[in-house]
Amino acid sequence: MAHLFISAAHKSSGKTTVSIGLCAALAARGLVVQPFKKGPDYIDPLWLGRAAGRDCYNLDFYTMDRTEIDETFARQMIGADIGIIEGNKGLYDGLDLDGSNSNAALAAQLQAPVVLVLDTRGMTRGIAPLILGYQGFDPNIRIAGVILNQVGGSRHEDKLRRVIEHYTDVAVLGAVGRSPDMEIVERHLGLMPSNEDDASGRRIAVMGQRVTEQVDLDAVLALAQTAPAVPAVAPAPVPASPDLRIGYARDEAFGFYYPCDLAAMREAGVELVPFDTLNDAELPAVDGLFIGGGFPETRMAELEENSGMRRAVRDFIEAGGPVYAECGGLMYLSRHLTWGEKQCKMAGVIPGDVRMHDRPQGRGYVRLVETDAHPWPDKASGPARISAHEFHYSGLENLADGVRFAYQVERGHGIDGQHDGIVYKNLLASYTHMRDTGGNHWVKRFVDHVRRCKEQQTARA
Repeated sequence: MAHLFISAAHKSSGKTTVSIGLCAALAARGLVVQPFKKGPDYIDPLWLGRAAGRDCYNLDFYTMDRTEIDETFARQMIGADIGIIEGNKGLYDGLDLDGSNSNAALAAQLQAPVVLVLDTRGMTRGIAPLILGYQGFDPNIRIAGVILNQVGGSRHEDKLRRVIEHYTDVAVLGAVGRSPDMEIVERHLGLMPSNEDDASGRRIAVMGQRVTEQVDLDAVLALAQTAPAVPAVAPAPVPASPDLRIGYARDEAFGFYYPCDLAAMREAGVELVPFDTLNDAELPAVDGLFIGGGFPETRMAELEENSGMRRAVRDFIEAGGPVYAECGGLMYLSRHLTWGEKQCKMAGVIPGDVRMHDRPQGRGYVRLVETDAHPWPDKASGPARISAHEFHYSGLENLADGVRFAYQVERGHGIDGQHDGIVYKNLLASYTHMRDTGGNHWVKRFVDHVRRCKEQQTARA
């Protein structure tokens, strides 16, 4: 199973749009393309998955051990013709001084040939020492090709190609010119998610066409085929017959869900039922709710206008319905959401107000320790220490006294720098984004909690 790693010298080099274009171009050839994204991220994987026609899976050293990364990669590669792994930031960037969690470390672990996407604006001869330096820095990886990006024209491309050919042994796989077709609107958390962009399908098709025209896809495929075979691994478990229905908010305001988490719910006997916070008048008949992250601030007026849904969610929680909400979900459950001079009513469950800020209030990896207030504790193992992540420009203010918190924050910010995870009845709402991995099987615990709540409700009835 062929695969390669798409990286760059630094962030904002255009590797995401090139990766999207590659996925779309290869899929248009009839190939089964499996995308992956290094690190915690929702937005890039939404675009990559849509371009490839298969869910994009995250590979992250902080929340997964190395064996789990290998198994996830091998399992998702089953049935694929090629795997495209997109890095985050630059090739050698990472948390640790020794680079053990860098993009290069992941490329080395997966034995993936590396393709560097290089932003060539203002560069000619200087591109050679850049490539040579990146090649020589770590002998454990193989930088086997480059894709020149933001090329200024044919003369610029010709100069770059001649320099690279003269000074290095790296193949130039393509040269992508400057074009608005290869741009996606950015906002405070990065690219606009594809679930908010009505024209995302057309954008992806155009990116695929531009890459087809400007990148040697045959050379890309040949390079990917030099990767060693992916070890055999057992396929994913067959989902159990569902005995629970869990509704999850999926619309233009909410769309941040990890495919592995949703798959784990199905495997645990859950039928996932999407609902629309913007347009549905009421909740579907469900046993629990999962309200993930997103950008509720961009749809705050529409969320306020849909008072029927806000009331339905509030009534569900007040009646003891089990709910898990992350980041954007927490914002939706607050009393008010303020952005600039505009304030809108939200569901009014959490006794506090959310305000958007100009700078991130919480950003990056977090480490949490559970408290006794956690509504679905792991009784067998005791309080857990959890590795996860957060990224939010909003903060919670005017929070009432006496609020119970499910977590103490050891690393990160959470709600107030010390606590995260508001607990109210059977609601748990936090700024932290969880991933269901070997070190944190939160899905089973939540599903078991929903099942207990359903059994108790049935017994009362």
